[in-house]
Amino acid sequence: MELAQVRLLVTDFAACYRFYGDVLGLKPQSGASEGPYEKFSPAVGSAGIALQDRSMMAEVLDEVGDAATGHRSLVVLRVDALDAYCEEITLRGATVLHGPAPLTDRMRVAHLKDPEGNLVELQEWLLLRG
Repeated sequence: MELAQVRLLVTDFAACYRFYGDVLGLKPQSGASEGPYEKFSPAVGSAGIALQDRSMMAEVLDEVGDAATGHRSLVVLRVDALDAYCEEITLRGATVLHGPAPLTDRMRVAHLKDPEGNLVELQEWLLLRG
């Protein structure tokens, strides 16, 4: 078995597309900025985050058509220089809600939300430093 992707169901596809592509700097697979589906990948690694228009999935599962409430997911991205990356994405429109700050003696983190309210955690692994 192989994890292909984590897929987020969204209602404002265009806003989420801009957030993951333009603000966080992930690479879109096809450039389908209006949806109903797009996969984003980081510069390294094989994991991906995909967006899917909630109404498309509601055609398969009726219950998905209901408005989503509360925190439904936490997307975790590892970065090498957390402070610099947070400064960079803030200039591109992100709002960092917490951090950068130590989480443990091995990791620093920052938290933000995408336009749909999904939590995003940025991690800097201190053990990987030289």
